[in-house]
Amino acid sequence: MGSSLRIGIIGAGQIGTSHLNRYREIPQVSVVAVSDLFPEKVQAAKDRFGVPDGYADFRELLRRDDIDAVDVCVHNNKHAPIAIAALEAGKHVYCEKPMAGTYCDAEAMAAAARRAQRHLSIQMTTLFSPESRGAKRLIDEGLLGRIYYARSFGYRRRGRPFVDGYGTANFVDKSICAGGALFDMGIYHIANILFLIGNPKVLTVTGATHQELDMYEDRRKFSHFSVEEMGLGWVRLEGGISFDIEETWAVHHDGQEASKVLGSQGGIKLNPLTWFSSVADMPASSTFDLSGANTRWHSCFPKTVWYDSSQHHWVGALLGEVPLLPTHEFALNTALISEGIYLSSQLGREVTADEIRQRSQSKAIDPFTPEKVWG
Repeated sequence: MGSSLRIGIIGAGQIGTSHLNRYREIPQVSVVAVSDLFPEKVQAAKDRFGVPDGYADFRELLRRDDIDAVDVCVHNNKHAPIAIAALEAGKHVYCEKPMAGTYCDAEAMAAAARRAQRHLSIQMTTLFSPESRGAKRLIDEGLLGRIYYARSFGYRRRGRPFVDGYGTANFVDKSICAGGALFDMGIYHIANILFLIGNPKVLTVTGATHQELDMYEDRRKFSHFSVEEMGLGWVRLEGGISFDIEETWAVHHDGQEASKVLGSQGGIKLNPLTWFSSVADMPASSTFDLSGANTRWHSCFPKTVWYDSSQHHWVGALLGEVPLLPTHEFALNTALISEGIYLSSQLGREVTADEIRQRSQSKAIDPFTPEKVWG
């Protein structure tokens, strides 16, 4: 593909702006076009980031044969139709998380990538954190032994979008965003655990969701608040691994917990990265100089730069510098789990992975007519 990439951005709102800022850090990238339904957002991206061309209709961007890849930064239920259109246009696709609003929409994206023989990557920032990279090395070197339990944890004391004072109402309207705390934050934490433990097959899911805390009623009404502020799950994974999930936007607690992975020879928690084991018949807890290790790895192993962020990795893989991590596979399994939590909460019982797949229905909406279901 050469020594540089030409990228188009679809969606120039809050997330698109964040992605544009990240691409500024990657000299091998040129963002050559941006698309958004709102002309003022297109103009703002052109003015602030020097993007040469802008379009209201993303299909005009896709018709250009000088664009190597597109970055999809729209709301969750629009991911599938836009990403699939881009893949069918011959573009590699990088998509904001979650992969899609439902499992079947995420699977449709993965199938489109296979048909088009194009790379599909999902933004999974947690995979590239120093803590996650350090934890992966500990696991890969066998310091945990046989893994049998994992926990995914995310916490905000009071941080529901819009109703607690930040972000837009679109983040809490289920018809647009598809989910609440599980989709906004939980996707990152669940996928990170799946990455660390080898993305095992999901067998069953038990879950519950809650929206219990008070909120400003005028903001509730205006936003059509219809998502969970807490998502809980218990997942049975292949290989005898138990996986539990707690994700909260708002809760009366102090959040003194962390994601963790436990094995027969040792365990880790991610924040701060700590290894627990037994040395000379004595329980031992070890922390790490991640900053020093990261500096050394960058100096001694130059390709480490391609793991500095999700977008660095995506670019490095397309340029052939490093193998592409299968983030879409982690995201697809994450979609199966999160939809299983919603389904289990609705039915009041455990559900199997096959049942989740069979019951999953598209929630994708037409990129131009939000009231119309796509497909």
